[in-house]
Amino acid sequence: MKRRPILLAAMAVSVSGALPGKNAVAAQPSALAGVRLPVEGQFPGLTGATAWLNSAALTPADLRGKVVLIDFWTYTCINWLRTLPYVRAWAKKYKDQGLVVIGVHSPEFAFEQDIDNVRTAVKDMAIDYPVAVDSSHAVWRAFDNQYWPALYFIDAQGRIRHHQFGEGDYARSESIIQQLLAEAGNTATAPDVVSVDPSGLELAADWPNLKSPENYLGHDRTENFVSPGGAVLDRPHGYQAPARFALNQWALLGKWTVKNASTSLNEPNGRIAYRFHARDLHLVMAPTTPGKTVRFRVLLDGKPPGPSHGTDTDDQGNGTLRAPRLYQLVRQSQPIGDRQFEIEFLDPGAEAFAFTFG
Repeated sequence: MKRRPILLAAMAVSVSGALPGKNAVAAQPSALAGVRLPVEGQFPGLTGATAWLNSAALTPADLRGKVVLIDFWTYTCINWLRTLPYVRAWAKKYKDQGLVVIGVHSPEFAFEQDIDNVRTAVKDMAIDYPVAVDSSHAVWRAFDNQYWPALYFIDAQGRIRHHQFGEGDYARSESIIQQLLAEAGNTATAPDVVSVDPSGLELAADWPNLKSPENYLGHDRTENFVSPGGAVLDRPHGYQAPARFALNQWALLGKWTVKNASTSLNEPNGRIAYRFHARDLHLVMAPTTPGKTVRFRVLLDGKPPGPSHGTDTDDQGNGTLRAPRLYQLVRQSQPIGDRQFEIEFLDPGAEAFAFTFG
C-alpha cells in the first residue's frame, strides 16, 4: 500500500488488519453474509477525469441502480499490480449481475500522466473495464483518497459503503460486492469467490521473506544512499560505491545526475548497486528520450542471475529498457537471503525512479 506522496509500507495490509492475500483464493462461502455495512459517504462522481479509456464518460446518473467498484491505481505500483487479477476477475464475473468496475488512474510519476503510456498499460495488462484517467488528481481529491491501491464500494443508491486500502482481504471484498448486489435486488449471486492463478508481476509477494521496503532514487524521498560524499543535486557527478553494504543500502557508480524525483545516467556503463532481501526485485525506470532503447545487464552477487532472472532479463542478466514502466529484474527461488544486486546500463539515457520488492 502506498500513500501519496509518502510510502507507508511496502508490505501492505488492509486497514482492517487482514493479512496480505495468497497467490490464489479457493472457492469458499461469503464471509460477511448478513452483516450490515455502514454508509461512509456519497459517491462524489468522476467529473474531474481528463479522459476515459474503454468507455465514454460515466456520471452518477449513468451508474444509478448499479453497484460500482472504484479502483484507484497507477500503472507502475507493484502493490496495485498484485491486486489486478482479482479486480479483473470480479469485473468479468459480476458484469451481468449489475457490477460496474471503474479504474481511476491517478499517476505517481510524471510519465504516468501521459495518456499514451496509460493506454499502453491498459492494453498490456488486459484491462477491459472502464478507466477514468485522473492525471490532475481531481478525482483523487474528490474522494479524499491517499492510497494506491484503494477500492471504494458504492451501492445502487450512490452511497459509499466500504473501502479497502492495500493488498489482501480479497474474499472479504468479494463478499461485500455480493452483499451490495443482493441489496440491489440481484438474488442469483452465488456465495463462492473467484479463484485466480497470477504470474509475473501479478504474483503475490513472498511476505515472510520480504525484508526490503520500497525505496525511491530521487533526492527528495530516497533512503540509505551510501556513495561516498553523498548525492550532488541537479548536476552530473561521478559516484563510487563503498567497500561494503548493509542490508537495504544502495549506491551509484559512474556519472549520474541526481534529481528530486529520479536519477539519470550521463555516460555509458553507469551502475546502481543495492543490498536487498526479497524474492523479487523491480525497478521503475524510463529512457530519458522517448523511443530510445538502453541496454542493461544485471548481476547477483557479482554473477549472472541464471534461474533467478526476472521477466525482463534473461539468465545472463541481459535486458533492454524501451518504455517507462516497472521492470522485474530478479525472481529467486528458495532459500531467500541477503543478495547484492547490480544493474549496469551499457548505454547512456536511463532514468531510474524507484526500487520495489516482492
